[in-house]
Amino acid sequence: MKTVLHALNSVEAHVVKGLLESEGIESSVLGEYLQGAIGELPPTGLIRVVVKDEDYERASAIVENWSNAGLLA
Repeated sequence: MKTVLHALNSVEAHVVKGLLESEGIESSVLGEYLQGAIGELPPTGLIRVVVKDEDYERASAIVENWSNAGLLA
């Protein structure tokens, strides 16, 4: 599994997951429950969207296009 996005929050991660799945790419959100364990500090880099190794190039291009369009933070 390879990371295609380090999300700012779980909402962003699930939006990207849905986007990838709409393109036929299976993905998973990892680390979203770790955010609450940190407490008062704003953690970054904990929530990731991952895809299979063989889908990485295509998924990265999709996420980059969305990011460049200003649809991701």
